[in-house]
Amino acid sequence: MGWAMVRIFSLLLVGLMALAACDTPTNTSTLGADGQPLPKVYRIRNAGKVQFRILDSVNSLRAASGAGPVALNAQLNAAAATHSRDMSNQNRPWHFGSDGSSPIDRVQRAGYPGIMLGETISETYETELETLVAWMAEPGTRAVLLEKRAVNMGFSWYQEKSGKIWWTLIMGS
Repeated sequence: MGWAMVRIFSLLLVGLMALAACDTPTNTSTLGADGQPLPKVYRIRNAGKVQFRILDSVNSLRAASGAGPVALNAQLNAAAATHSRDMSNQNRPWHFGSDGSSPIDRVQRAGYPGIMLGETISETYETELETLVAWMAEPGTRAVLLEKRAVNMGFSWYQEKSGKIWWTLIMGS
């Protein structure tokens, strides 16, 4: 990456982190045994805005990397929602369903006519924007988010009563 791209990418990450901090409740009184703050439970209160916040953020990151924008796709959203709930039922973040299905199987079952290009998942108490920042920090998940062939995105989650959130994002062409 050139210096201009690194600078743009850094500014976008700082902006995303600032936005994530605005929506997260503060709790400074509890520290874990390691002296670090305990995770804060993020309760999704306005579910209608979550998908559009992540879509706008992903498209900003894609633009900074030279990739075209993606649009939300109902079939990919359905496949992501199914997998998020299934990961919760299995109590483990992984790419295979409890029935042995792969991400490709789930996308086909949902009726998506295109090609599934990649899937990112997370088990966390963090916001969608904090999760996106974590995905961008890892080369494998960053590659899924910035896949140049992607034109569609599915994004969904399942939040348990404890507050734990299972996020799934799928890219398709």
